[in-house]
Amino acid sequence: MASSKKDIPRADGAQSGRKRPVAEAPGTAVYCRARDYPRDTQIPLHHHPDRHQLVYAETGVLVVTAGHGRWVVPSTRAIWMPAGMGHAVNCIGQVRMRSLYILPQAIARPPAEASAVSVTPLLAALIHDAAQVAQPYAQDSRDGRLMRLILDELQTLPVLPLHLPEPRDARLRRIGQRLQSHPHDASTLQDWAGRLKIDVKTIQRLCARELGMTFGQWRQQARLLRALERLAVGEKVIDVALALGYDSPSAFATMFKRRFGQTPSQFFR
Repeated sequence: MASSKKDIPRADGAQSGRKRPVAEAPGTAVYCRARDYPRDTQIPLHHHPDRHQLVYAETGVLVVTAGHGRWVVPSTRAIWMPAGMGHAVNCIGQVRMRSLYILPQAIARPPAEASAVSVTPLLAALIHDAAQVAQPYAQDSRDGRLMRLILDELQTLPVLPLHLPEPRDARLRRIGQRLQSHPHDASTLQDWAGRLKIDVKTIQRLCARELGMTFGQWRQQARLLRALERLAVGEKVIDVALALGYDSPSAFATMFKRRFGQTPSQFFR
């Protein structure tokens, strides 16, 4: 995008790139924080030491980086972020962020790792209302019941395949950087083996060990997540498909449905 990136100011004076803790609201089991960000805002690396977070945007698209992974999150989805896990967020387009913060003891069997989850219409409506709730709230009040219903809903959310793993190996990182900057690149394993001066089997072993997927699956996932970014800000399917190296919009739609279980139009509905 043409516009320059905008960093969120750091109140604690921490240097860029350092994981900083974020102060939490005391007392209540779950609360919602509402913030609106202009397009291309970058929220630097930080963590919430005492609470899990559901990173959700009513509008806009979030690109969340945590650990050795990257997630693309449109407004019908969210990211579950375990307490203490460092993460950074990029806002694609204007974003209305409505994040939930949950005490670990308030929810049974939460995901142990950062995960993309589906946001049902009911949960979206509950989060919208929760953003208006003042802290602290009484547990036996309407606000308290609203928050308990949110906790119930959070335990039913399916995990979604919106994750792109990032390798540690320098050779795979070189491939990954190319996939990020040129997702249409059709270079084969043999092409990369020649550039990196290693054999094909070495790349295959590295992909299995560090990514848990084949080279072809990795490249396909990188393309599909880049497609999510572009579709979510209003680009046409035909333009996205051709820009990412698919032979036709139908070929792209078929691959999209195979991976996400829905067509692009259904996914963003």
